[in-house]
Amino acid sequence: MIPSLASALMPLMRGLDAETAHGIALKALAAGLAGRDSGRDDAVLATEAFGLRFRNPIGLAAGFDKDAVAVMPLMRLGFGFVEAGTVTPRPQPGNPRPRLFRLTEDAAVINRMGFNNGGLDGYVARLRDLPAERPAVFGANIGINKDGADPERDYPALYAAVAPYADYVTVNVSSPNTPGLRDLQGEERLAAILDAIAATRAGLPRTPPLLVKIAPDLADDALGPIVQACLTRGVAGLIISNTTIARPALRSAHAKQAGGLSGAPLFAPSTEVLRKVFRIARGRLTLIGVGGIATAEQAYAKIRAGASLVQIYTGFAYAGPVLPRRIADGLAALLKRDGFTSVADAVGKDA
Repeated sequence: MIPSLASALMPLMRGLDAETAHGIALKALAAGLAGRDSGRDDAVLATEAFGLRFRNPIGLAAGFDKDAVAVMPLMRLGFGFVEAGTVTPRPQPGNPRPRLFRLTEDAAVINRMGFNNGGLDGYVARLRDLPAERPAVFGANIGINKDGADPERDYPALYAAVAPYADYVTVNVSSPNTPGLRDLQGEERLAAILDAIAATRAGLPRTPPLLVKIAPDLADDALGPIVQACLTRGVAGLIISNTTIARPALRSAHAKQAGGLSGAPLFAPSTEVLRKVFRIARGRLTLIGVGGIATAEQAYAKIRAGASLVQIYTGFAYAGPVLPRRIADGLAALLKRDGFTSVADAVGKDA
């Protein structure tokens, strides 16, 4: 199990500004102060997806470790996979602070970070230092700068730069905090980006699987064209979903802040989009469910709605390092309770 020190510090961290606390947490992780998970994954959790083997289907979503400064320490917390980024070609500061808000009463977060990161060069240098043998699968999440971006140029260049080191690569076209980014989810723009990446991939010696991360706010009639664009251009899967710009009934004083909402209020809408995409894709794309997962039951619900893998973020920020193991163990118990011998057997059962 994770040492109690990390969990004991969580209440103190919540007393700090959200972004300050996040920065401290990353530094503590990078320094090895969060400990490591000593639990064992039940065999029922072993998962194969887009040609990769996962010790368990529980992943950390992009956004937590934007600059890949704590990849190995995060992997040691019991995750089956860790996704770092979003990284952009050039460094950028992101939006003015404050830009990260806890909605404690709603078990939620609003962020308008704006792809703040140190840029591709530093990111790749840190990936180069990762050991070849890792305890979890690694995903690189790529995006474009706010200014001077050319998506058809930048996404292929980013993919080529991280391809030697990543197990898979995610194209982020769904953050609500970079002006115009979500427009890239449209059929024509997405197809053009994917075509450009495909042309670059054709000349690379190593081509990790390509995924696309979409928003939960898409109209139903937009989902089919997105799936079709991905299917015809070599995309292995979709991550469903990013944060939402919708505002359901919220209790927190920060409820009206601009930005993307994540956490508990995102669970139902993101799961519904997941279910719809599963029905459209009919097993031809691997789906990763993310949005509002804080318990094993919620992870299981995502799987039964069509996800082969799941990711957590806001729940992890609230619960701390104990959460990956808690979800993994609980999920194994739920799968076995219902007579499943693998995660794959449960995928889409409620779709």
